[in-house]
Amino acid sequence: MANAKRMSIIVTKGTLDWAYPPFILATTAAAMGLDVTLFFTFYGLALLKKDLNLKITTLGNAAMEMPMMGGHMVMPNLLGAMPGMDSMATSMMKNLIKKKGVASIEELREMAVEAEVRMLACQMTLDLFEYKREDLIDGIEYVGAASYIETATQSEINLYI
Repeated sequence: MANAKRMSIIVTKGTLDWAYPPFILATTAAAMGLDVTLFFTFYGLALLKKDLNLKITTLGNAAMEMPMMGGHMVMPNLLGAMPGMDSMATSMMKNLIKKKGVASIEELREMAVEAEVRMLACQMTLDLFEYKREDLIDGIEYVGAASYIETATQSEINLYI
């Protein structure tokens, strides 16, 4: 793909709802012939763990609505302060994903690997959060910010998620 356009995405969030956009955009762009790089930093680095246990929270997500009984139930921020609500919201989201036949994050991540999406793990974040390389999936590169910046300056499309 010597003449392919390039796209890079900085992935900073590691919750179930925030895991979908970077993987969907990356696999779609790769299918369209773009060279794609994902740079996982801070909480986004958790998306590279071999064993994912992703959750969601209603806190700070005022737009969160779940289809329910023919309508949409708004999930007020106040619910997130109640014990067990994050688990309930996570369970509801996982059930909705399964019911609608949406690919899991593990499946999307594998699609990204198969599509040769370049996945970069931020070494500083790895050290900061004391992650072990053996806890992360195979085939990723461990780089610093300068390496990502070099990739970004060569990309026509740069996104921050």
